[in-house]
Amino acid sequence: MPMRGDQERLERQTLSDWATFADESRGREHSIAPCPRRTCFQRDRDRIVHCKAFRRLGHKTQVFISPEGDHYRDRLTHTLEVAQIARTIARSLRLNEDLTEAVALGHDLGHTPFGHVGERTLDSLCSEIGGFHHNKQSLRVVDCLERDGDGLNLTHEVRDGIACHTGTRHAETPEGRIVHFADRIAYVNHDIDDAVRAGLIVPADLPREAVRVLGATHGDRIDTMVADMVRYGEAEHDIGMSAEVHGAMMELRAYLFRAVYAGQAQEEAHKVDGLLRTLHGYFTGHTDELPEFYKKHIERDGAGRVVCDYIAGMTDRFAVAKYTELFIPRSWNIK
Repeated sequence: MPMRGDQERLERQTLSDWATFADESRGREHSIAPCPRRTCFQRDRDRIVHCKAFRRLGHKTQVFISPEGDHYRDRLTHTLEVAQIARTIARSLRLNEDLTEAVALGHDLGHTPFGHVGERTLDSLCSEIGGFHHNKQSLRVVDCLERDGDGLNLTHEVRDGIACHTGTRHAETPEGRIVHFADRIAYVNHDIDDAVRAGLIVPADLPREAVRVLGATHGDRIDTMVADMVRYGEAEHDIGMSAEVHGAMMELRAYLFRAVYAGQAQEEAHKVDGLLRTLHGYFTGHTDELPEFYKKHIERDGAGRVVCDYIAGMTDRFAVAKYTELFIPRSWNIK
Protein backbone atom coordinates (compact mmCIF):
# COMPACT_ATOMS: atom_id res chain seq x y z
CA MET A 1 0.00 0.00 0.00
CA PRO A 2 1.45 3.43 -0.96
CA MET A 3 2.39 5.55 2.05
CA ARG A 4 1.79 9.29 2.34
CA GLY A 5 5.36 10.12 1.42
CA ASP A 6 5.08 8.06 -1.76
CA GLN A 7 1.96 9.92 -2.80
CA GLU A 8 3.50 13.31 -2.04
CA ARG A 9 6.52 12.41 -4.18
CA LEU A 10 4.16 11.25 -6.94
CA GLU A 11 2.46 14.65 -6.86
CA ARG A 12 5.86 16.29 -7.41
CA GLN A 13 6.53 14.05 -10.38
CA THR A 14 3.15 14.31 -12.11
CA LEU A 15 1.36 17.57 -11.23
CA SER A 16 1.76 20.90 -12.99
CA ASP A 17 4.10 23.44 -11.46
CA TRP A 18 1.11 25.67 -10.66
CA ALA A 19 -0.74 22.93 -8.76
CA THR A 20 -1.19 22.96 -4.99
CA PHE A 21 1.04 20.34 -3.40
CA ALA A 22 -0.07 18.51 -0.28
CA ASP A 23 3.37 18.73 1.32
CA GLU A 24 3.16 22.55 1.07
CA SER A 25 -0.24 22.88 2.75
CA ARG A 26 -0.57 25.75 5.20
CA GLY A 27 -1.86 23.15 7.64
CA ARG A 28 -4.67 22.99 10.15
CA GLU A 29 -5.74 25.28 12.96
CA HIS A 30 -5.05 22.47 15.43
CA SER A 31 -1.98 20.39 14.70
CA ILE A 32 -2.43 16.64 14.44
CA ALA A 33 -0.09 13.79 13.58
CA PRO A 34 -0.03 13.17 9.80
CA CYS A 35 -1.80 10.09 8.49
CA PRO A 36 0.75 7.44 7.43
CA ARG A 37 -1.19 6.58 4.25
CA ARG A 38 -3.17 9.62 3.11
CA THR A 39 -2.09 13.10 2.14
CA CYS A 40 -3.65 15.93 4.12
CA PHE A 41 -6.15 16.65 1.33
CA GLN A 42 -7.18 13.01 1.03
CA ARG A 43 -7.74 12.98 4.77
CA ASP A 44 -9.94 16.08 4.51
CA ARG A 45 -11.99 14.48 1.74
CA ASP A 46 -12.62 11.43 3.94
CA ARG A 47 -13.56 13.55 6.95
CA ILE A 48 -16.14 15.40 4.87
CA VAL A 49 -17.68 12.24 3.38
CA HIS A 50 -18.04 10.65 6.82
CA CYS A 51 -19.57 13.69 8.57
CA LYS A 52 -23.25 13.99 9.45
CA ALA A 53 -23.82 17.19 7.47
CA PHE A 54 -22.78 15.38 4.29
CA ARG A 55 -25.34 12.63 4.86
CA ARG A 56 -28.10 15.17 5.41
CA LEU A 57 -27.57 16.64 1.93
CA GLY A 58 -29.51 13.70 0.50
CA HIS A 59 -32.71 15.11 2.01
CA LYS A 60 -32.26 18.80 1.17
CA THR A 61 -33.84 20.53 -1.81
CA GLN A 62 -31.73 21.54 -4.79
CA VAL A 63 -34.35 23.50 -6.78
CA PHE A 64 -37.67 21.65 -6.74
CA ILE A 65 -39.37 21.67 -3.35
CA SER A 66 -40.72 18.22 -2.42
CA PRO A 67 -40.67 16.87 -5.99
CA GLU A 68 -42.74 13.79 -6.77
CA GLY A 69 -40.25 11.63 -8.61
CA ASP A 70 -37.07 9.66 -8.08
CA HIS A 71 -34.87 11.39 -10.63
CA TYR A 72 -34.81 15.04 -9.52
CA ARG A 73 -31.56 16.30 -8.07
CA ASP A 74 -31.19 16.92 -4.38
CA ARG A 75 -28.34 18.72 -2.66
CA LEU A 76 -26.27 15.53 -2.42
CA THR A 77 -26.56 14.54 -6.08
CA HIS A 78 -25.69 18.13 -7.00
CA THR A 79 -22.59 17.89 -4.82
CA LEU A 80 -21.51 14.65 -6.47
CA GLU A 81 -21.97 16.13 -9.94
CA VAL A 82 -19.90 19.17 -8.97
CA ALA A 83 -17.17 16.89 -7.63
CA GLN A 84 -17.07 14.81 -10.80
CA ILE A 85 -16.89 17.82 -13.11
CA ALA A 86 -14.26 19.50 -10.92
CA ARG A 87 -12.12 16.36 -10.78
CA THR A 88 -12.18 15.99 -14.55
CA ILE A 89 -10.93 19.56 -15.00
CA ALA A 90 -8.27 19.17 -12.31
CA ARG A 91 -7.01 15.91 -13.74
CA SER A 92 -6.87 17.31 -17.27
CA LEU A 93 -4.80 20.27 -16.07
CA ARG A 94 -2.64 18.09 -13.80
CA LEU A 95 -3.77 19.98 -10.72
CA ASN A 96 -4.39 18.44 -7.30
CA GLU A 97 -7.44 16.24 -7.74
CA ASP A 98 -7.65 15.34 -4.04
CA LEU A 99 -7.84 18.98 -2.98
CA THR A 100 -10.37 19.72 -5.71
CA GLU A 101 -12.57 16.81 -4.64
CA ALA A 102 -12.45 17.76 -0.95
CA VAL A 103 -13.55 21.33 -1.69
CA ALA A 104 -16.32 20.15 -4.01
CA LEU A 105 -17.69 17.62 -1.53
CA GLY A 106 -17.71 20.19 1.27
CA HIS A 107 -18.94 23.26 -0.58
CA ASP A 108 -22.66 22.93 0.29
CA LEU A 109 -22.50 21.37 3.77
CA GLY A 110 -24.06 24.50 5.27
CA HIS A 111 -27.00 24.77 2.90
CA THR A 112 -30.45 25.20 4.36
CA PRO A 113 -33.49 22.99 3.91
CA PHE A 114 -35.63 23.94 0.89
CA GLY A 115 -32.75 25.27 -1.21
CA HIS A 116 -32.30 28.96 -1.92
CA VAL A 117 -35.80 29.74 -0.66
CA GLY A 118 -34.65 28.58 2.77
CA GLU A 119 -31.42 30.53 2.45
CA ARG A 120 -33.25 33.77 1.65
CA THR A 121 -35.54 33.31 4.64
CA LEU A 122 -32.70 32.65 7.08
CA ASP A 123 -30.72 35.56 5.67
CA SER A 124 -33.67 37.83 6.40
CA LEU A 125 -34.18 36.40 9.89
CA CYS A 126 -30.49 36.73 10.75
CA SER A 127 -30.00 40.24 9.39
CA GLU A 128 -29.07 41.64 12.82
CA ILE A 129 -26.31 39.07 13.36
CA GLY A 130 -24.62 39.28 10.00
CA GLY A 131 -27.15 37.49 7.82
CA PHE A 132 -26.91 33.98 6.44
CA HIS A 133 -24.82 32.80 3.49
CA HIS A 134 -24.53 29.10 2.78
CA ASN A 135 -20.82 29.24 1.92
CA LYS A 136 -20.04 30.87 5.27
CA GLN A 137 -22.31 28.36 6.99
CA SER A 138 -20.49 25.51 5.25
CA LEU A 139 -17.28 26.81 6.78
CA ARG A 140 -18.99 27.10 10.15
CA VAL A 141 -20.15 23.49 9.86
CA VAL A 142 -16.64 22.16 9.29
CA ASP A 143 -15.04 24.52 11.83
CA CYS A 144 -17.52 24.62 14.71
CA LEU A 145 -20.47 22.25 14.42
CA GLU A 146 -19.30 18.83 13.30
CA ARG A 147 -17.88 16.29 15.76
CA ASP A 148 -19.95 17.64 18.66
CA GLY A 149 -18.56 21.14 18.26
CA ASP A 150 -14.90 20.27 17.73
CA GLY A 151 -15.14 20.67 13.95
CA LEU A 152 -13.39 18.65 11.26
CA ASN A 153 -10.14 20.61 11.58
CA LEU A 154 -9.60 20.78 7.81
CA THR A 155 -6.60 22.23 6.04
CA HIS A 156 -6.46 25.92 5.19
CA GLU A 157 -6.72 25.22 1.45
CA VAL A 158 -9.92 23.17 1.72
CA ARG A 159 -11.52 25.69 4.06
CA ASP A 160 -10.63 28.55 1.74
CA GLY A 161 -12.10 26.74 -1.27
CA ILE A 162 -15.35 26.04 0.58
CA ALA A 163 -15.71 29.66 1.69
CA CYS A 164 -14.95 31.05 -1.78
CA HIS A 165 -16.96 28.70 -4.00
CA THR A 166 -19.56 31.46 -4.44
CA GLY A 167 -19.49 35.21 -4.12
CA THR A 168 -16.93 37.77 -5.25
CA ARG A 169 -13.91 36.50 -3.35
CA HIS A 170 -11.75 34.05 -5.31
CA ALA A 171 -10.14 30.99 -3.75
CA GLU A 172 -6.39 31.16 -3.21
CA THR A 173 -5.73 27.87 -5.00
CA PRO A 174 -6.51 26.96 -8.62
CA GLU A 175 -8.26 23.84 -7.30
CA GLY A 176 -10.61 25.95 -5.22
CA ARG A 177 -11.31 28.18 -8.22
CA ILE A 178 -12.19 25.12 -10.30
CA VAL A 179 -15.01 24.32 -7.86
CA HIS A 180 -16.45 27.82 -8.29
CA PHE A 181 -16.89 27.12 -12.02
CA ALA A 182 -17.84 23.45 -11.63
CA ASP A 183 -20.69 24.45 -9.30
CA ARG A 184 -22.20 26.64 -12.01
CA ILE A 185 -21.56 24.13 -14.79
CA ALA A 186 -23.35 21.49 -12.75
CA TYR A 187 -26.41 23.41 -11.65
CA VAL A 188 -27.04 25.24 -14.92
CA ASN A 189 -27.10 21.93 -16.78
CA HIS A 190 -28.86 19.69 -14.29
CA ASP A 191 -31.47 22.35 -13.52
CA ILE A 192 -32.33 22.49 -17.23
CA ASP A 193 -32.62 18.70 -17.19
CA ASP A 194 -34.90 18.73 -14.14
CA ALA A 195 -37.02 21.60 -15.47
CA VAL A 196 -37.60 19.75 -18.74
CA ARG A 197 -38.52 16.60 -16.79
CA ALA A 198 -40.97 18.66 -14.73
CA GLY A 199 -42.59 20.08 -17.86
CA LEU A 200 -41.70 23.67 -16.95
CA ILE A 201 -39.69 24.26 -20.11
CA VAL A 202 -38.94 22.46 -23.37
CA PRO A 203 -35.50 22.36 -24.99
CA ALA A 204 -36.72 24.64 -27.79
CA ASP A 205 -37.23 27.39 -25.19
CA LEU A 206 -33.51 27.64 -24.41
CA PRO A 207 -31.69 30.75 -25.74
CA ARG A 208 -30.64 29.92 -29.27
CA GLU A 209 -27.21 31.56 -29.16
CA ALA A 210 -26.30 29.76 -25.93
CA VAL A 211 -27.36 26.45 -27.46
CA ARG A 212 -25.32 27.20 -30.59
CA VAL A 213 -22.20 27.83 -28.51
CA LEU A 214 -22.61 25.10 -25.88
CA GLY A 215 -24.63 22.35 -27.54
CA ALA A 216 -28.18 21.06 -27.63
CA THR A 217 -27.89 18.27 -25.03
CA HIS A 218 -26.95 18.01 -21.38
CA GLY A 219 -23.79 16.04 -22.17
CA ASP A 220 -22.72 18.29 -25.04
CA ARG A 221 -22.97 21.41 -22.90
CA ILE A 222 -20.91 19.96 -20.06
CA ASP A 223 -18.29 18.68 -22.52
CA THR A 224 -18.06 22.11 -24.15
CA MET A 225 -17.61 23.96 -20.85
CA VAL A 226 -15.11 21.49 -19.42
CA ALA A 227 -13.04 21.42 -22.63
CA ASP A 228 -13.07 25.21 -22.74
CA MET A 229 -11.81 25.44 -19.16
CA VAL A 230 -9.03 22.96 -19.91
CA ARG A 231 -7.93 24.96 -22.97
CA TYR A 232 -8.02 28.17 -20.93
CA GLY A 233 -6.01 26.61 -18.10
CA GLU A 234 -3.38 25.19 -20.43
CA ALA A 235 -2.91 28.56 -22.11
CA GLU A 236 -3.11 30.87 -19.09
CA HIS A 237 -2.01 28.69 -16.16
CA ASP A 238 -5.11 29.98 -14.39
CA ILE A 239 -8.74 28.97 -14.02
CA GLY A 240 -11.37 30.48 -16.27
CA MET A 241 -13.38 30.24 -19.47
CA SER A 242 -13.27 31.93 -22.82
CA ALA A 243 -15.52 34.97 -23.11
CA GLU A 244 -17.82 33.21 -25.61
CA VAL A 245 -18.40 30.08 -23.52
CA HIS A 246 -18.69 31.97 -20.23
CA GLY A 247 -21.18 34.37 -21.79
CA ALA A 248 -23.28 31.48 -23.09
CA MET A 249 -23.27 29.79 -19.67
CA MET A 250 -24.38 33.02 -17.97
CA GLU A 251 -27.11 33.48 -20.60
CA LEU A 252 -28.47 30.04 -19.71
CA ARG A 253 -28.23 30.89 -16.03
CA ALA A 254 -30.18 34.12 -16.54
CA TYR A 255 -32.81 32.20 -18.49
CA LEU A 256 -33.20 29.71 -15.62
CA PHE A 257 -33.70 32.53 -13.14
CA ARG A 258 -36.51 33.94 -15.30
CA ALA A 259 -38.19 30.72 -16.35
CA VAL A 260 -37.58 28.32 -13.46
CA TYR A 261 -36.12 29.71 -10.25
CA ALA A 262 -38.57 32.61 -10.02
CA GLY A 263 -41.45 30.69 -11.55
CA GLN A 264 -43.34 27.48 -11.07
CA ALA A 265 -40.48 25.69 -9.32
CA GLN A 266 -41.06 28.02 -6.39
CA GLU A 267 -44.85 27.78 -6.11
CA GLU A 268 -44.49 26.51 -2.54
CA ALA A 269 -41.96 29.19 -1.57
CA HIS A 270 -44.34 31.23 0.57
CA LYS A 271 -45.20 28.11 2.57
CA VAL A 272 -41.51 27.35 3.10
CA ASP A 273 -40.90 30.93 4.19
CA GLY A 274 -43.75 30.77 6.69
CA LEU A 275 -42.68 27.38 8.02
CA LEU A 276 -39.08 28.44 8.65
CA ARG A 277 -40.09 31.79 10.13
CA THR A 278 -42.44 30.02 12.51
CA LEU A 279 -39.77 27.54 13.60
CA HIS A 280 -37.22 30.33 14.03
CA GLY A 281 -39.62 32.38 16.15
CA TYR A 282 -40.51 29.39 18.29
CA PHE A 283 -36.96 28.30 19.08
CA THR A 284 -35.78 31.88 19.59
CA GLY A 285 -38.38 32.09 22.34
CA HIS A 286 -37.84 28.54 23.62
CA THR A 287 -34.09 27.97 23.52
CA ASP A 288 -34.53 25.49 26.38
CA GLU A 289 -36.17 23.15 23.85
CA LEU A 290 -33.19 23.07 21.51
CA PRO A 291 -31.19 19.83 21.41
CA GLU A 292 -28.48 19.70 24.07
CA PHE A 293 -25.72 20.05 21.48
CA TYR A 294 -27.03 23.46 20.42
CA LYS A 295 -27.92 24.71 23.89
CA LYS A 296 -24.36 24.25 25.13
CA HIS A 297 -23.08 26.65 22.44
CA ILE A 298 -25.44 29.54 23.21
CA GLU A 299 -22.99 31.22 25.58
CA ARG A 300 -20.19 30.98 23.01
CA ASP A 301 -22.11 31.97 19.88
CA GLY A 302 -25.32 33.68 21.01
CA ALA A 303 -28.88 32.38 20.85
CA GLY A 304 -29.59 33.94 17.43
CA ARG A 305 -26.72 32.17 15.69
CA VAL A 306 -27.38 28.86 17.44
CA VAL A 307 -31.06 28.85 16.43
CA CYS A 308 -29.93 29.62 12.88
CA ASP A 309 -27.47 26.70 13.04
CA TYR A 310 -30.22 24.36 14.18
CA ILE A 311 -32.65 25.34 11.42
CA ALA A 312 -29.98 25.45 8.70
CA GLY A 313 -28.93 21.92 9.60
CA MET A 314 -32.45 20.53 9.21
CA THR A 315 -33.40 18.43 6.21
CA ASP A 316 -36.62 19.31 4.39
CA ARG A 317 -38.51 16.40 5.93
CA PHE A 318 -37.21 17.07 9.45
CA ALA A 319 -38.28 20.72 9.24
CA VAL A 320 -41.78 19.66 8.16
CA ALA A 321 -41.92 17.01 10.88
CA LYS A 322 -40.78 19.46 13.57
CA TYR A 323 -43.35 22.03 12.42
CA THR A 324 -46.05 19.36 12.48
CA GLU A 325 -45.01 18.25 15.95
CA LEU A 326 -45.12 21.78 17.34
CA PHE A 327 -48.06 23.36 15.52
CA ILE A 328 -50.40 20.75 14.02
CA PRO A 329 -52.91 19.15 16.45
CA ARG A 330 -52.59 15.43 16.91
CA SER A 331 -55.64 13.24 16.44
CA TRP A 332 -56.78 11.22 19.42
CA ASN A 333 -57.70 7.59 19.12
CA ILE A 334 -60.60 7.36 21.54
CA LYS A 335 -61.79 3.82 22.24
